[in-house]
Amino acid sequence: MQHRRHALRLPQAGDRGDSTDPGAASVKVCQNATILFAMRPRSTLAGRRFADLLLFCVTATEFVLLFILTPTFTIADWVYVLQHLIVLGIALTRPAPGMRDYSIPSSIAVSVAYLYPYAQVIWLRWSPGNEASPAIGLALILLAAGLSLVSLLTMGRLFGVRPALRDLVTRGPYKLVRHPIYLSYVIADIGYNLQEWNSGTIALVLLGWASLIYRIKAEERLLSHHSGWQTYAASVRSRLLPGVW
Repeated sequence: MQHRRHALRLPQAGDRGDSTDPGAASVKVCQNATILFAMRPRSTLAGRRFADLLLFCVTATEFVLLFILTPTFTIADWVYVLQHLIVLGIALTRPAPGMRDYSIPSSIAVSVAYLYPYAQVIWLRWSPGNEASPAIGLALILLAAGLSLVSLLTMGRLFGVRPALRDLVTRGPYKLVRHPIYLSYVIADIGYNLQEWNSGTIALVLLGWASLIYRIKAEERLLSHHSGWQTYAASVRSRLLPGVW
């Protein structure tokens, strides 16, 4: 195939909040006893430093892979380069979360969300796909890159990987849907598959979208502890797709 794709895009978002109670550390278990929420005081640094180091290392690795896997750069590729540089800075300056989801299902969902774009690249090298509409695909990829950049700049230092509670973002693209960065992932997935697809990439995309849906629900369980969440959720009803869900 003449149309190449790469697995790099904005590092998988997750954190969106600040501590609702910066007091003594405690543990909360939700009613179904399957999700563990850990609350930590803002003065606790050890966990934050490990998470920040992990985000920095993962983003740096993706940054290197971007240059290895991309022979020629498009505008969208340069936008993703800029986003990775921004995330590297965020990893060193973001505040510690008050609450974070440490559950195994959440960890699996984060891992799947990170890996399914790479899996598509590997699959297409082993089993080349078919073109659908490369021009429309490119337009969607550019749209996704722009949306993810604006969303990242809006979220700023609240950006992270694992579902967590730092503060509630309600401005910019977050007035359109509650999770605009995830919307950009969906748009990009459609765009790349319009450029080159087969049954394997479709299956991987569906698996990746399932992980995004799980992460949305996990994040909103944490965000529901924020005092402004109910008002925001009532005013912005769409989680991912405007007017649909």
